[in-house]
Amino acid sequence: MADISNLPVSENLNTKNGNFICGVVEGFYGRPWTTEQRKDLFQKMKKWGMDSYVYAPKDDYKHRAYWRELYTVEEAEHLTGLIQAAKDQNITFYYALSPGLDITYSSSKEVTALKRKLEQVAQFGCNAFSLLFDDIEPEMSEADKEIFQSFAQAQVSVTNECYQHLGQPRFLLCPTQYCSTRAVPNVTNSEYLNTLGSKLAQEIDIMWTGQKVISRILSKENIQEITEVLRRPPVIWDNLHANDYDQKRVFLGPYSGRSPDLIPKLRGVLTNPNCEYGANFIAIHTLAQWSRCNVDAQRDPSLNDTVSADIKLETETEDGMSGEDVPSTLSPNMYHPRQALRNAINEWLPEFSKHKSAWGPIAKPQPAVAVVPVPIIPSINTCMSITSTTSTSSTGNSSTVVNSNQLQALAEVCSTVSCTDSLVNPMPGPVMNSLVSDTKVVCNDSIPNPIAPVPIPVTIDSSESKTVTLLNGTLIKPDKSKSVDGSLNRDQLRDGTDINNSKENKDETSMNTDTSLSNESSLSPSEPMDCNSTPNISPAHGAKCSNESNEDVAMSENSTSSGSMQVDGTQMVTENNAESNSDRKVIDLTYEDLALLCDLFYLPFEHGGQGLQLLQEFNWLKSNAHLVIAANQEKDRSSPEVQEWFTRAEKMNEMAQSVNRLFQHMSGCNNRELLYDLYSYIWDISGVISLLNSYIKWLAAGQFPPSMPSYTQGTYTWFSKGWKETFMSGDQEPWVFRGGLTADLQRLIPVDSGNDLFVYKVPDVPTNRVYTIRPYLPTDEQIVYDVCTRTCKDGLEDALPYPKELKNLQADRIVGPYLTLHPEFCFVIEDEAGVVGYACASPDYKKFRVKQEIAWIPEMCKKYPLDLGKDLHKFAQDAISYFHSFKDEIYVSSPTHPSSMICSLLPSVMDQSVSKRLVTCLLAALRANGSFGVHVLMNVADSYTHAFYGKLGFVENTHEAIKGKIVMGRTF
Repeated sequence: MADISNLPVSENLNTKNGNFICGVVEGFYGRPWTTEQRKDLFQKMKKWGMDSYVYAPKDDYKHRAYWRELYTVEEAEHLTGLIQAAKDQNITFYYALSPGLDITYSSSKEVTALKRKLEQVAQFGCNAFSLLFDDIEPEMSEADKEIFQSFAQAQVSVTNECYQHLGQPRFLLCPTQYCSTRAVPNVTNSEYLNTLGSKLAQEIDIMWTGQKVISRILSKENIQEITEVLRRPPVIWDNLHANDYDQKRVFLGPYSGRSPDLIPKLRGVLTNPNCEYGANFIAIHTLAQWSRCNVDAQRDPSLNDTVSADIKLETETEDGMSGEDVPSTLSPNMYHPRQALRNAINEWLPEFSKHKSAWGPIAKPQPAVAVVPVPIIPSINTCMSITSTTSTSSTGNSSTVVNSNQLQALAEVCSTVSCTDSLVNPMPGPVMNSLVSDTKVVCNDSIPNPIAPVPIPVTIDSSESKTVTLLNGTLIKPDKSKSVDGSLNRDQLRDGTDINNSKENKDETSMNTDTSLSNESSLSPSEPMDCNSTPNISPAHGAKCSNESNEDVAMSENSTSSGSMQVDGTQMVTENNAESNSDRKVIDLTYEDLALLCDLFYLPFEHGGQGLQLLQEFNWLKSNAHLVIAANQEKDRSSPEVQEWFTRAEKMNEMAQSVNRLFQHMSGCNNRELLYDLYSYIWDISGVISLLNSYIKWLAAGQFPPSMPSYTQGTYTWFSKGWKETFMSGDQEPWVFRGGLTADLQRLIPVDSGNDLFVYKVPDVPTNRVYTIRPYLPTDEQIVYDVCTRTCKDGLEDALPYPKELKNLQADRIVGPYLTLHPEFCFVIEDEAGVVGYACASPDYKKFRVKQEIAWIPEMCKKYPLDLGKDLHKFAQDAISYFHSFKDEIYVSSPTHPSSMICSLLPSVMDQSVSKRLVTCLLAALRANGSFGVHVLMNVADSYTHAFYGKLGFVENTHEAIKGKIVMGRTF
């Protein structure tokens, strides 16, 4: 290989002659954007001074999977319209193809097909093109090995030939080794990259993502290194805001970690942003601001070196400050990320007031993701590398050495706690087409999917979807639990059924209620640019299928959060048919609302200031909760330490209320399309923050022993040694730390084995109803009794009449003992109308029974004498006889599940996350008192209660068999 170290590097004149490429690449996995959204993008890009758009949606089937197929007349019309719309806004439209999955580079027939496809698009008016060879196996076929000396030479040959054939248009290439960590053995010595640099036509620009797939920082050194190897400045394909690798995260923070000093050293920057089009306003707007920065301006090197201003600010906001410390002397021609964010939010605000409809149910556009539970070691699924000894990350002035074993443990926590979509194998996604409708992405159902050979089980049967909702997601429906091929059907995936709970582990000798499951890996795209997406069936020689059946893609996040794209023609209705506009209270969003939203969903390696503040406040309150024990016992809160605790608890409450306001304001906005893009994220995190706040309210009562911290510390959280430092360092790709701030907040809840309790199904239609969990108060007794009475018989009220003196009979039997003897372990949940549910527990069931015998049962026997029920129906008679035979009753005595509990919600509560949050709060309270296992008891015939607790992670205990009863339990 020739030594090129002394060869001249082309001077970058791009910024001087106005030829700097700046724009957007639609290059993610998952549901593509619509024609309408792309046209809206072109208008915004023109307004903001950007000039380039690359059409490269990975899952638009004629871009990648079926790259050989020419466009139909209908598709051609849409693509022509798109190209013209870009021209009208002076945007260069780059049409990209990804043939690398299965092309034979040495086949003239294959190259002809490639040229013919590009030629067809040229006839539509396109004059800029791109070939993408990312995320493919770097292996040549036997036929190619006979012709080409290397993989790079094969790609260069085909690319140069297409470039010449099209008349040397503007041309981009994405290499297979597109970042430093994928360069073999490294950038400087990569034969592949050096071949590209020396053999590829000099006018063809080459894309590069930086040091990593998702680079925290783009350094001058890295850019200089790759420029020398490629013999041209790179075009940065920037994955900073890409979120197709994690369904829990969306990135609304500003473009940062890239100094404007890089601009003269680059050919351009293209951002590959969030899958949700509506979520990209900040990403694109702040990139536009960055690109307009005057590179000749004098700037403070401490703020604008290659590590960029926001990274310095990150360390300054560790104490939870909001990060508003933008230098007051900032010149208008200098870039500051937080200032750029402020500008972008102000321009984003009016977008929410625009009247726009949404299509279909709320759905995640990300593809199904399979995550190996150990994503931090090198593997074919993640292509990540880590040193086998230690990695040192430096933040601020402190340096923390993190052992790789520690990182391994952190990765496992991330992949099991927050990566709920790894609980089951994801279902295959449909083949998608974004070029046959202005407003929808359509699935061509008749085309066999080359990426996923298993057909999608879809039964559009009206009778199958007839369901009767009784209470909190428990559905009575026809027994069609399996589709023809044995896969779970659409209703199962949509009704909130936890797949893991349908496989109850009935251990004959012991009670195993650990609901964590090992993930069976199935390889599918798990990164923005994934190296292992080779299809199982090659479409190259497959039979041509007709496009007779077109179904809209309705991506429903099911109970497993796998993000599988479900094809459901019955669900794709306009938002106006699904939700009533008359019920919607429109409250204008404020700047503060959006600033909070951006802070909660900031950047891959950085939480926003208010997000950090939530973490800090909750952790401080939990760690210092011992202060309130003595204060409450002595009824004296005068000490400064105790006053500080309650002041910060009130601050936590105010932050939770701010998130609730954001949720309600967002839910009522006129731009339903934008709302549907963001709703699932806001809904999810607002529930988690509400749960944290509820737990703090419980701690405020001081009903726990001084040993509480030893039970509630949490094995791995944001505050564990090395976690925060590794997260922020950028040394690991961000999919190692799955779940973002939502997961970091979840992990602070002291319920270590409660992964499944954070698996929620997002409502199909937005609701602004806020459910608040709080500790039970004595004044709640009658309303809790009423809720109990209305749900006492298989989830519903006993339909048979009771005389007035017996109206509280069932409540006295079920909930009365808990409210009277253990009020400190009782919670209620309420909406704007009042209390709608409760959960109660006793930490030690044996002691609880003794207390009942002494302080509850005698009173009940007097209140309900045996002869009182002789004329009543059996359900009432059984309740009365329960009190009189209490001493003789066989009861559960389990060392692993010493606590008992009950939980009930009114049938009006349709949100399937409410019961899980309520129970999580109760379990956290039990955990603070040293209990790690709980059980519930029910009648054998009580099918509703059995299903209800099954969805809460309880499993049957066959060891503790009691005649006529079912015992269920879980650990936490």
